[in-house]
Amino acid sequence: MKYLFLLGCSLTIAAPAMAQEVQEAGVADDGSKVIILTHPIREDYITVLGTGWRDRIVTSGQSISIVGPDEIAAVQGPDLTRVLERLPGVSLARSGPLGSQTSLFVRGANSQQVVVTLDGVRLADVAAPSGGFDLGTLVPAGIGKIELLRGSNSVVWGSDAIGGVLALTSAGVDGVRGGIEYGANDTLSADLALGTSSDGRGITFIGSHVRSDGISAYAGGTEPDGFRQWQGSLNGFVDLTSDLTLKAVARYADSRVEFDGFPPPSYSFADTPEYQTTRQGSGRVWLDYTAGTTGLRLGLAYADTQRDYSDAPASTAPNFATAGRSWRADFGGKVDLSRDFTLNFGADSEWTRFSTSFDAEKDARLSSAHLLLGYGSERVNLSAGLRIDDHDRFGTHWTFGANGSVELSENLRLRASYGEGFKAPTLYQLYGYGGNVALRPETSRAYDAGLEYGDRNGWRHLAVTLFRRDSRNLIDYVWPAGYFNTGRTRAEGIEVEAGWRLSEKLALRAAYTHLKATDRVTGKDLARRPRDTLSAGFDLETPLGGLKLGADLRVAGSSFDDRGNFTRLAGYEVVTLRASLPLGERLELYGRVENLFDEAYQTVAGYGTYGRSAYVGLRLKL
Repeated sequence: MKYLFLLGCSLTIAAPAMAQEVQEAGVADDGSKVIILTHPIREDYITVLGTGWRDRIVTSGQSISIVGPDEIAAVQGPDLTRVLERLPGVSLARSGPLGSQTSLFVRGANSQQVVVTLDGVRLADVAAPSGGFDLGTLVPAGIGKIELLRGSNSVVWGSDAIGGVLALTSAGVDGVRGGIEYGANDTLSADLALGTSSDGRGITFIGSHVRSDGISAYAGGTEPDGFRQWQGSLNGFVDLTSDLTLKAVARYADSRVEFDGFPPPSYSFADTPEYQTTRQGSGRVWLDYTAGTTGLRLGLAYADTQRDYSDAPASTAPNFATAGRSWRADFGGKVDLSRDFTLNFGADSEWTRFSTSFDAEKDARLSSAHLLLGYGSERVNLSAGLRIDDHDRFGTHWTFGANGSVELSENLRLRASYGEGFKAPTLYQLYGYGGNVALRPETSRAYDAGLEYGDRNGWRHLAVTLFRRDSRNLIDYVWPAGYFNTGRTRAEGIEVEAGWRLSEKLALRAAYTHLKATDRVTGKDLARRPRDTLSAGFDLETPLGGLKLGADLRVAGSSFDDRGNFTRLAGYEVVTLRASLPLGERLELYGRVENLFDEAYQTVAGYGTYGRSAYVGLRLKL
């Protein structure tokens, strides 16, 4: 086939040389002091997903992937999904053009069963019927790091962490960074980052704008559906003392996306002038205390999402509106009990509130506490923990988890994990149309085990992981009675991820997932979960003035669009070519062609996707 030339050069293996974190001091045989200088650990070898605190990724037995700033920049463009689809266990579905409703499925879990955070702030829309976060409203401008945990981990992350956790971190800037890009469908994106950093303090402002004429959300339509977003964020810190740091982040985004609906008289899917506006505000302020072997954290976070839906551009008022707000207070700590044992602990309370055009304001409270005991030696790392949650409607829920990693030889480790997850009923499911205040939380038990050689961001890497997750008490709408705990699902499969940096100039990568995700009540496949997905590619720096070339291949097998498995979504293969060229030390010219072979495909039945599209941009760094 037309994409085999990429596949053949990408299915290879890989593993890194790990750096040490600090300099070491010792005493020689003659009594003189010896200092061994070592390199700091790279940020893309550090994760917060295993314990909630910064740890080397190799110490965790869980399946965690990290994407650093260089890889995010190399992918190019305002579409975050093009970065996420590089990772194993990931599939995505979008209802039309850029900015449209975008769902992230991790190992087959519902998109609402994945915790999404930005700079430690949970981004879920608590007014949405099933909760969760719409990735269509988030562009990668200013994001410096992406971490994805695959598997249940509610011990650390609480409600919603059934499928996994996606943690995004904004970049800190000392100077000026900017970029502008233009391309297909009159799409323009621009971003600017201004920052300063010195001993003991730093602040960064990031602003971005995206606008696009888009394509028709209705696959058979001719009227393009556009997208527009303004986004701004601030992040900063100041050392109050040598041990105590005050940190703060804030973000605001205003989006407008057009979509198609089901107009009279036929009420069938067609072009319509409908649109949605979304206003998102979030922030967090916290104190970090570190002294010797003890770390403490105290924080307060806020998130607010307001959506308006209108039938026509001339509408003076929305025909439907939702508002969701959450406050979250948290306290946590990390204590080294001895050379080998570490205790992580935490407690938090979250207050949520929602209302819609048809639903009066309602609220809920969820409070929790957890303990996580870790053991680490030269070759063995083990961790186990327990969490208790108390909800003002369903009462108390306990969660357990454990994981371990054993180094079998240099750079080769065996890892395994068991995790339990839960998802509290949403405010809409409790109090909205068809609400049921007797709902219980959704629950899951997840297992995985694998062998891993090296690290995803190192020179050579190969990871093979078997996984399974059983979910119960899933909340479904049973017409016409309302919401009930009726669902049971199972997701199981294998992930294979490989990378090989052949030289400083050439790197190859590939990630393959086989997934069987089924509804255990009906025996049918879960909707929009392809059984087989593959992502592969290469990056090459040529001797031609620093010109860099790259290619990405995304292959997805067929799936079904509905619970009854009546509507089949055909498989597809999409190829993207990328290039960048430095223009001196401060400027970089780049461009790409997405969907090179103009593949016709759908990730949601009846909704359009982009054909062959070209983009060109310029980056500035001062």
